[in-house]
Amino acid sequence: MFIPQMFKGTSRTGSNGDWSRWISSISGRTTAAGIHVTPESALASSAVRGCVTLLAESVAQLPCELYERSDKGERKRATDHPLYDVVHNLPNRKDTAFEYFEQTQGCLGVRGNHYSLIERDGAGYVTELIPINPDKVTVLKGPDAMPYYHLTEVNEILPSRLVHHVRGFSLDGYIGLSPIQTNADVIGLSQATEGHAAQVFANGTTMSGVIERPREAAPITTQAAVDALLNKWQERHSGLRNAFSVALLQEGMTYKQLAMDNEKAQLLQSRNFSITEICRLYKVPPHMIQQLDKASFNNIEHQGLQFVIYTLLPWLKRIEAAMMRDLLLRSERSRFYIEFNVSGLLRGDQKSRYEAYALGRQWGWLSVNDIRRLENLPPISGGDKYLTPLNMVDSKQIQQSMNATPQQMKDIEAILCRN
Repeated sequence: MFIPQMFKGTSRTGSNGDWSRWISSISGRTTAAGIHVTPESALASSAVRGCVTLLAESVAQLPCELYERSDKGERKRATDHPLYDVVHNLPNRKDTAFEYFEQTQGCLGVRGNHYSLIERDGAGYVTELIPINPDKVTVLKGPDAMPYYHLTEVNEILPSRLVHHVRGFSLDGYIGLSPIQTNADVIGLSQATEGHAAQVFANGTTMSGVIERPREAAPITTQAAVDALLNKWQERHSGLRNAFSVALLQEGMTYKQLAMDNEKAQLLQSRNFSITEICRLYKVPPHMIQQLDKASFNNIEHQGLQFVIYTLLPWLKRIEAAMMRDLLLRSERSRFYIEFNVSGLLRGDQKSRYEAYALGRQWGWLSVNDIRRLENLPPISGGDKYLTPLNMVDSKQIQQSMNATPQQMKDIEAILCRN
């Protein structure tokens, strides 16, 4: 059992160089646009939610496999290892593998960290991974420079061998940072723009203005009369239902608009720009969260591959490396490894796949059963044979075949003498 007193010697509250205590929960902050941004309020933005759920569901749909290396360099699924069922099928008694990895990536996208309690059996093998809310975990730096985890609800401190921790991009090596934490102003500006647009449609299709009366007109002497005039004007000409209505002004009155309309204020362009900025934070192509204004589907296959390689794979490698560090025994890491199978996402369209299969079959490095396995089809009898192209023979063999034996020379000479 680890107790908090063991960390008192390194605590320096208020110091800029204090690495003894890093709080993983994000309370949020007020942005330059005047909006208080928290992880929960950020998810109210459709662009943030689209990026976070896209990454979470993309990771969760990939099968997570435990492989074993053989002495010959080959690999096979280690289905008999106790960890295989945990990472591939059922991480704990409550969550499926899809739900667990969806929550893992979701926490990384929103808070930059994911924590799970590790349950082990008597032999040290992992039996369960139980996710924890990142807001209820505080990361401590111990005297040995290793991370320790304070569970605030139960007031217990656990060593790293009992906690599976996946970090996002980090500046200190102990706590990951999320885009919501480091770029709250971008999200705050997006929310401010959305709020402004909502107020525009709630109060009218044009901005506020003034009604002017000529100098020679008799003044309105009571405030009640002024309020009645303005209230009647607002009732007749504000709101979405009264858009583009026609007004009649008497006594020489004129209406003067004081601010720009939506088109001049470029409200729509500002909203689109905010969506692009949020996509840039998560490195997600805008068209993948249904922002299709400038989308071109001529190279959609290559864009999908770029998403897998430059956006998804870095997150997968973080999760894989953290699982190998926390879940495998030290003696097993040279023989076993954990990997997400991304082959399904890297597959091209049917025409491109079949052309690639044809090349592999003709040049002899794919068999019929290899191709059928890639297409999730059962093997067939005799399908493990590999072809050898006749025009790809060793030049030494060709030279040897051109040198006739003495008996062959006699046969050739006999044929020529007959003619």
